Amino acid sequence: MYKTLAQARELVSVIRSGLDARPGITDRVDVLICPSATLLFPMAKAVDGSKIALGGQNAHFEPQGAFTGEISISMLKDAGASHVLIGHSERRHVFGESGDLLAKKVRAAVRDELTVIYCVGETLDEREAGRSEVVVERQMGEALGDGVSPTSLVIAYEPVWAIGTGRTATPDQAQDMHAFVRTRVESIYGEDVAQSMRILYGGSVKPGNAADLIAGVDVDGVLVGGACLVAEDFLAIISAVAGQR
Repeated sequence: MYKTLAQARELVSVIRSGLDARPGITDRVDVLICPSATLLFPMAKAVDGSKIALGGQNAHFEPQGAFTGEISISMLKDAGASHVLIGHSERRHVFGESGDLLAKKVRAAVRDELTVIYCVGETLDEREAGRSEVVVERQMGEALGDGVSPTSLVIAYEPVWAIGTGRTATPDQAQDMHAFVRTRVESIYGEDVAQSMRILYGGSVKPGNAADLIAGVDVDGVLVGGACLVAEDFLAIISAVAGQR
């Protein structure tokens, strides 16, 4: 929940110019921005003609109805979105969204042909209790499987204990969990899908750690939080990721 329209236009303009100044970078890495719902239409215009994709931060599972304050999948698509975040840690832990609710959202988005970035991750208490893999496996099992095409899925591992805390998973911790996530994808969809599915890391990603994090063989990209609000930082992260591809 950041940026007015004028601020968002300035941010995206600088990001777009920065990508244009790095020839070929968008051939090596895909770039997606997920602005607040009120900014989707103008940001669709701001990225028109570029290789920057647009996504929503959240969506309701019903196509329409008396759900004041919500936004539907068709509304996201109408605004120019090709992706949607589902299950972000703040939706789970701040707004109390359950596995059952997230499963409905995932299925609705996939059915209506939006690519879902499905977020999973454990809290600090869960990690310290040695339950990281149990929690992530449960979260994946809640929303993935029958009725959810893997071609419409991206998984984002975002350890809750490393979001906005200044703490970051080490490259080894990130790689270990990404490898575990990939094994769970294989158990649900098979080896070919597991090898091709993108698994992103999100959790205090910054210009200074992006290259080390993305070096993990099972880390396919990053889900950037606060650092994307500063164009130069976001561009530096994109460059770091592109350099590892």
